[in-house]
Amino acid sequence: MSDAAGPMGVVIAHGDMADGLVGAVRRIAGTSADALVALSNQEKSPDELRAEIGELAAGGSAIVFVDLQAGSCCTAALASCSACADRVVITGVNLPILLDFVFNRTLPFDELVERVVERGRDSIKPVRVTVPGVR
Repeated sequence: MSDAAGPMGVVIAHGDMADGLVGAVRRIAGTSADALVALSNQEKSPDELRAEIGELAAGGSAIVFVDLQAGSCCTAALASCSACADRVVITGVNLPILLDFVFNRTLPFDELVERVVERGRDSIKPVRVTVPGVR
């Protein structure tokens, strides 16, 4: 992947979660989401997962989005990215983070990383609906 187009995004999660998130981004963003790939830990050893992350993220900068900070996906991502200055692991992936990533990939790498992390934090809010007559 050429850095001129921006970093690659690798979404790693348990079960079918990564496929669902990447599929939703593709439906919303269209071809802008081509820089995202989904990867599941299902039926993969930690070494297989680490190797697959390395293959998907090879050739340029990459942001690896994972579901849980202390889960097997994160452990494999950290092992795969630890020796690469142009890779970052972001935990707690959600749809707003991924949409912000695909629409802003041309930003400088460090700025993009900070931006998507902030977008993820900002997207988590309690929403209370008040119904007249109900307390």
